[in-house]
Amino acid sequence: MTIPQTSADVVATSPSAVIAGLDPAIHPPEPKNGLAMDARVKPGHDELEFATPAIKPPRRLPVQKDWPTSAIVAAQIGILIAIVAAWEIGAATGFIDKFFWSHPSAIYHTLTIFFTTGDAFTDIAFTFRSTILGFLIGTFAGSALGLSFWWSKNYAAIVQPYIICFESLPKLALAPLIVLVFGIGIASKIAIATALTLVVSALTTFAGVKAVDPDGEKLFYSLGASRLQVFRKLVIPSCLPWIISVLRVNIGLALTGAIVGEFIASQHGLGRAIIYAGQTYDIALVWVAVSVLSALAVVMYVTVSWIERMLHRGIKA
Repeated sequence: MTIPQTSADVVATSPSAVIAGLDPAIHPPEPKNGLAMDARVKPGHDELEFATPAIKPPRRLPVQKDWPTSAIVAAQIGILIAIVAAWEIGAATGFIDKFFWSHPSAIYHTLTIFFTTGDAFTDIAFTFRSTILGFLIGTFAGSALGLSFWWSKNYAAIVQPYIICFESLPKLALAPLIVLVFGIGIASKIAIATALTLVVSALTTFAGVKAVDPDGEKLFYSLGASRLQVFRKLVIPSCLPWIISVLRVNIGLALTGAIVGEFIASQHGLGRAIIYAGQTYDIALVWVAVSVLSALAVVMYVTVSWIERMLHRGIKA
């Protein structure tokens, strides 16, 4: 009488199993796809049942909730109020030396005098004009210089080392020479601001020129376009994002150049007010001029950022 064999018996008595010397009871089947499986026989059944491994649920990425603008502004104002309050309390208790650091109440009193009887508006207008003019001249001249490199690779190879050399020079160290050449008026401040912004714009625009699609140029030429048409219709639009991206950097550099020129020699300007206050040990006036200068810098930076966004939207449209 033949005894029926189960699947496990068949596997155990199969030639491959006998040759390998494997016993299914001791050596379970190899895992598939790297997942371990549990093999067991149901009571009353001859087939092996493999338990499906438990799959872990996918991890959720952390999501950071952005604060509304009002909450961010409130936090910024709160930090400023806390700093001013701690400063005033520290000066009142003697923890902060009033002679070297002054205190907010004295700074506010000096601020009112600076705007009512001082030359506040004259100094602000002088610094603003020199900064804006240096920013505009340096940005446009630098961008034009960078775009001109597209016309001739030989011309670019000759001029580029001189631009890099001029960029590496400490231009602020040359400020006294610039003041001697252009005088103590607004021209020297514009010249220093222009020197700081021109090279940055030129190198950035030149990077955009090198990134122009060569296949696009071949396509324009194949359609019968002249070099001037390729320059106007392809090169300039391709370089506009590069030129716009440097505007916010240039406005800060132009303001730095104007202030340095006023530090050296000037009849007006916020930089002159800071130097005068430092020489007369009027620390409150120093803080007033620095605060007004910071507010002017923020206003110009925000304005340039808004112009940059508008230009980007115009390019995308």
